[in-house]
Amino acid sequence: MEKIKVLVVDDSAFMRKMISDMINSQSDMQAIDTAKDGEDAIIKAKKLMPNVVTLDVEMPKMNGLEALNELKKIDGLQVIMLSSQTFEGSQATIEALYNGAFDFIQKPSGPISLDIEKVKNELCEKIRCAQKSKTKFWETSSIKMQTKKENITNSISNNFIKQRDVNLKKPAKIDVVVIGASTGGPRVLYDVITKLPSDLGVPVLVVQHMPQGFTNAFAERLNKNSVLNVVEAKDGEYIQKNNVYIAPGGYHMLVKDGKLYLDSSAPIHGVKPAVDKLFISAAEYYKGNILCCIFTGMGKDGADGIKVIKSLGGYIIAQDEGTSVVYGMPKAAVETGCVDEVLPDYKIADEIIGLVRR
Repeated sequence: MEKIKVLVVDDSAFMRKMISDMINSQSDMQAIDTAKDGEDAIIKAKKLMPNVVTLDVEMPKMNGLEALNELKKIDGLQVIMLSSQTFEGSQATIEALYNGAFDFIQKPSGPISLDIEKVKNELCEKIRCAQKSKTKFWETSSIKMQTKKENITNSISNNFIKQRDVNLKKPAKIDVVVIGASTGGPRVLYDVITKLPSDLGVPVLVVQHMPQGFTNAFAERLNKNSVLNVVEAKDGEYIQKNNVYIAPGGYHMLVKDGKLYLDSSAPIHGVKPAVDKLFISAAEYYKGNILCCIFTGMGKDGADGIKVIKSLGGYIIAQDEGTSVVYGMPKAAVETGCVDEVLPDYKIADEIIGLVRR
């Protein structure tokens, strides 16, 4: 089997060596070269044609964002950002996700020995997913891809409906929208949330898998471009309609007695915040008056929560395979047999509005 070819880009010689060693420890991938800045990265990427580039966000000469704009012009190349947990780093990382990066990982901080294994596992898994991904992140919602994806989606949706062989029952009343997403999610969440009207009439609760220090920048970016009020959730605050609450990295977000609570218990499925935590607690409070959406992402987080939501009468939408950067979480959701609709990303906002306003 041919190995995944990776170009490692970082201005730190130590970091280049550490990331290269992580990659080379895997039997299915190889760090074919390194680059010390954005300019060097572009030259080597064009010459060596790697499958994946790991790209430092903050570099001299040409930073990660500037380099990303050039690298994404190379056909078939995927870019994973490496970011520090600084204010500038988190802001630039969120910008990179909107501008074409496949995903990002947080650089090791503090005692390296405690972080290195976790970072290695996360990095290598994301490299594999980037290689497998058939659709570049920055093309997911583009007009030029829409016709092709419409055909894919129609085929998937028709097969899905035939498989279930039931009449879809639209909910009579929706009191809340809950959303779970992971890899590829920031772009889809942006497309969906910025299309929702200011008088939507219900709150929107979101879990996007992100580490601590990045979700606030993510919420700020959404808030600047949305007519709804988008905030990073705070412990003990009352849930208000026409507000979007983003679960903060490093905490599970729970619903209880009309408030949001932040839970620092252990990760679930290796992530914190976990979609399942939100879905299950929201279902217990809102019962059947809940609209649930599961978007692109690795793994199966959200599948257990969907079962609980459906058992109480809630309504489930899953993103289709054609527009998912990684068809992991939506696939796991569909396989539960509880999903009511499978839709492409560009149709989900309109469906949410229609269901809420019924």
